[in-house]
Amino acid sequence: MRLKIYFENAQDKHKAGLSLRRLVKRAVRATLAFEHLEKSAEVSVTFTDNEGIRAINRTHRDMDAPTDVLSFPLFEESVEGTVMLGDIVLSLEKCAAQAAEFGHSFVRECAFLTVHSTLHLLGYDHVTSEADERDMRERQTKIVEKMGLGIKERDK
Repeated sequence: MRLKIYFENAQDKHKAGLSLRRLVKRAVRATLAFEHLEKSAEVSVTFTDNEGIRAINRTHRDMDAPTDVLSFPLFEESVEGTVMLGDIVLSLEKCAAQAAEFGHSFVRECAFLTVHSTLHLLGYDHVTSEADERDMRERQTKIVEKMGLGIKERDK
């Protein structure tokens, strides 16, 4: 599987360098592998801050509040057979705050949110029912654990 990710950094509160881009690509790739997507894929990832994601959330979901991550699924296959999965918008500011709140690393939180968003791009939804929420949570946990970023017992 070939994976192409288009990155945009629309914030200046957190470093969005090569290591973060590699982490995000690793999380997307781990999710696609877990879900057995063998086709080539493309994803767009935008790093933003709380104000940026709040504006997007207000425009597209009519919710005037910042959130951690937004997913805009496309899942459209090109003539060449590449699947254009859609867009991920990640608030690095919210990611840092949640990492501190939950007592784990910024890296783990960014990976978790990227996995969560990628599952949304693949059609999963945790809002539709309790069973769907459980299913998505289990998938997220397994993928993040496979990445070596699971929550250790002492962190719970």
